[in-house]
Amino acid sequence: MSSHRDNYPEGAAFYSVLRNRYRKAAIWQFLFLSALLIAIIALTALIYNVVDGAFGYIAYEYKAAPTQFTATPVSELTKEELLVILKENLSSGAYNKLDKETPMEKRSQADLLSLFLERLVRIDTKDTWSMTDSLLRGAEIRAEVAEKYPDAILELRSWITPQFLVTPMSSRAEFAGVRTAILGSLWLVGIALLFALPVGTGAAVYLQEYAPRNWLTKTIQTNINNLAGVPSIVYGMLGLALFVRVLEPFTSGSMFGVTDSNGRTVLAAGLTMGILVLPLIIINAQEAIKAVPESLRQAAFGVGATRWQTIWHHVLPNALPGILTGTILALSRALGETAPLIVVGASTFISLDPDGPFSKFTALPIQIYQWTTRAQSEFHAIAAGAILVLLALLLTLNATAILLRNRFQRRW
Repeated sequence: MSSHRDNYPEGAAFYSVLRNRYRKAAIWQFLFLSALLIAIIALTALIYNVVDGAFGYIAYEYKAAPTQFTATPVSELTKEELLVILKENLSSGAYNKLDKETPMEKRSQADLLSLFLERLVRIDTKDTWSMTDSLLRGAEIRAEVAEKYPDAILELRSWITPQFLVTPMSSRAEFAGVRTAILGSLWLVGIALLFALPVGTGAAVYLQEYAPRNWLTKTIQTNINNLAGVPSIVYGMLGLALFVRVLEPFTSGSMFGVTDSNGRTVLAAGLTMGILVLPLIIINAQEAIKAVPESLRQAAFGVGATRWQTIWHHVLPNALPGILTGTILALSRALGETAPLIVVGASTFISLDPDGPFSKFTALPIQIYQWTTRAQSEFHAIAAGAILVLLALLLTLNATAILLRNRFQRRW
């Protein structure tokens, strides 16, 4: 009977087999590198497409010349002068409505200037161009504007500015901002966190530390894993049926004396987002608890600690970094969801900031969706700016997760 050594190739056959192995390794290395390059190209194209829409030329005209209201140049108007101009030229009804939303005396100079331009001067946008066209076809654009719109002002604009971040929604793209949408998104994430983190962590602790290993536990675990992949709109339908309709006295605030609201509130949407991310938090928390060495548990039991004392003083403190990291990444998903919010009843146009859990609301993904469906090119430009804001929030959450993991991670 010949041994394995007798069948091993020698001489020229050995080098042939060796070359074949290296050839296969090179092919796989090339395929993996190609996959990486495709991913980088796709992400770069996505980011460039968004940035391309957030900057560029805009041609606009004033429907009413600023000189009709003041002899002072617009850029030099003070807050006091703007207040006087608005009070004298706006109708009493319009002025009182604005004052009721936010007292005019408490508004900033930039906010009053926006009202002056929007309500009195009234900008009429003629056309917009992307960043690429503005850089490569600048001379053509200037000639085109001079021919088609001889009275228009042409300027190179960044649609994402500090003013864009602190201005509420407006029916005019030139004056619209994302403040209300950002606050709505933060309310949603906060409510989802308050609901999903303790419930998800508690469920993970029970499944991992207390639950017997039988068919029922395996069935529950399988269903949790499956729920993590359920389309988000299904959770929106669940939220509509449960939080908006069945629990309307609670989510509308009527049981607490609130009379100007219904079940389509930021509380209902936040709880829906909490259910959406709950399976993800449970799974991530279980993995973090599994990573705690069994020797720590045995050592605690050895000195007389109860199971709860072991979990509270040893397991959870060591699993906390992984739990927090998984929770933040799950909330990043909730921050970018749109379908459940549409079903639950997010507003597509609202200029009032949410001031409590029973307020009407919108969110950044809803605002982006609404702007992209408009026909005017200027709304597409501010949608690109809002996408950059949303990406910044998502990257901030992901960076926080990485910092928490690196700061508190323990190596065994």
